[in-house]
Amino acid sequence: MIEHKTLSLADQVFEHLETDILSGKYPRGEVLTEAHLSAELGVSRTPVREALRRLAQEHLIEETPKGNIVIGISEKDLEDIFVIREHIEGLAAAAAAKNRTDEQLKELLKTIELQEFYVSKQDCDEIKLMDTEFHRLVYSASGGITFFDTLEPLHKKIQKYRRAAVSDHSRATHSVEEHRKIYEAIAAKDSATAKAVTVEHIKNAHIHIVKKGN
Repeated sequence: MIEHKTLSLADQVFEHLETDILSGKYPRGEVLTEAHLSAELGVSRTPVREALRRLAQEHLIEETPKGNIVIGISEKDLEDIFVIREHIEGLAAAAAAKNRTDEQLKELLKTIELQEFYVSKQDCDEIKLMDTEFHRLVYSASGGITFFDTLEPLHKKIQKYRRAAVSDHSRATHSVEEHRKIYEAIAAKDSATAKAVTVEHIKNAHIHIVKKGN
């Protein structure tokens, strides 16, 4: 059931369906219809129609005569996303080392400490939230809106795979250790190291996800 917030109803429906697709609730190949979604979400067809149009623009669904078929994120998409992140996210971390503020540094440390706490509790949902927040803060600290606008959607698109990764306690532990290395480089204003450890972190995450899929 969609709750009425400050966002328009169409925006809420879009975000809800986007999350359901990216989290794997609606698997690749499933057909989504306006009538079914309208009944499921308790809203009229108009915001559902608008949300489906936007999902098609994001290439998460494909409009066909039979209905809207879920495309989601394919293995090739996943590979491309990690290749792009390896090239761009390292640059964002390097920029964050130069441009971060003391307040942003405090927020990064707070997020890491919370992530470490949730890793010790093996709370997968909170670990994923803190992981998202850590990367979002690095993108913001870069000082470039283009870094944020490019990387934040890519990080969001692989949430299903990230959820599986943080469910592995060993990988979750290594991930937060890698986050701390990134933080330390950013704190030291060491752009070269910030870039290097960020690229290593993304490569490790990719390797783990590929192994989990095999």
